[in-house]
Amino acid sequence: MEQLIGQPANTPQATQDSAIIKDGTQATFMQDVLEASRSVPVLVDFWAEWCGPCKQLAPTLEKIVKAANGRVRLVKIDIEANRSLAAQLAQVGLPLQSIPLVAAFWQGQILDLFQGALPESEIKKFVENLLKSSGGGTLPATERLNEADTALEAGQPDAAAELYSSVIGEEPENPKAWGGLIRAMLALDDEDAATAALADVPAKIAQAPEVAGARAALELKKEGRAAAEAMEGIQARLDANPDDFEARCELATALNAAGRREDAANELLHVIRADREWKDGAARQQLLRFFEAWGNADPATLVARRRLSSILFS
Repeated sequence: MEQLIGQPANTPQATQDSAIIKDGTQATFMQDVLEASRSVPVLVDFWAEWCGPCKQLAPTLEKIVKAANGRVRLVKIDIEANRSLAAQLAQVGLPLQSIPLVAAFWQGQILDLFQGALPESEIKKFVENLLKSSGGGTLPATERLNEADTALEAGQPDAAAELYSSVIGEEPENPKAWGGLIRAMLALDDEDAATAALADVPAKIAQAPEVAGARAALELKKEGRAAAEAMEGIQARLDANPDDFEARCELATALNAAGRREDAANELLHVIRADREWKDGAARQQLLRFFEAWGNADPATLVARRRLSSILFS
């Protein structure tokens, strides 16, 4: 087998990497791509030395392929050094006039492709779809995130936090892992650790929905603790005046902190139904914060959102 360009020293990791990432040629295309794709999906990165976006894409593509732990392979083909192969592939429909081009081969056929230096998140989604289509499951990090979510829902925040942290160690800009870690810290009732984790979130993903939702959950947890400490006074105010909307909003915050989501939503919906414009829609804004903290798919969110829509559009 011909020596790979830039092949590292023969360490176990280097051997593994060279098995899943190769520099291909016309002579090796049949073996490295078509035949190899009979058993494992193969990504082919068509590039050229003069192509700036190609050089931008390559490190991200290699990172994702390595993280897949052998479930997908990568073959890099310089179209300038392999013009005859490029011409043959162009004849069967590959749009090689615009690179970078990445084609996914499975069972000897092109299954999918993309062009341009896509963001890492989109490349991961492309590889995830490829693995699903080929029966290869999901990326290892995705499996751990699923395990972490399951552990958190099962009341095992310690195990969840460990899994989320392991993903962050490999993918520092994974918003789902950061959001999950913050929520796991909240489930452990460790607001300091949750606050510290939020401060460590990379600026690039600070506004991602998963992080924003965890941030809202942390803020509501702090507000709820203060409201819970004043619960006796809040209830006395409501007993004296059931239309004390300020007290109802404070009660909703305390109920949310106690995990009573449906009751918390009911208090805010009561205010909205009575006076939707009270304090410039403060009750509605607080309910929307709850939705963000709970997540759009949470049963409490789905029920309360339907009731809110019924009030607002009736």
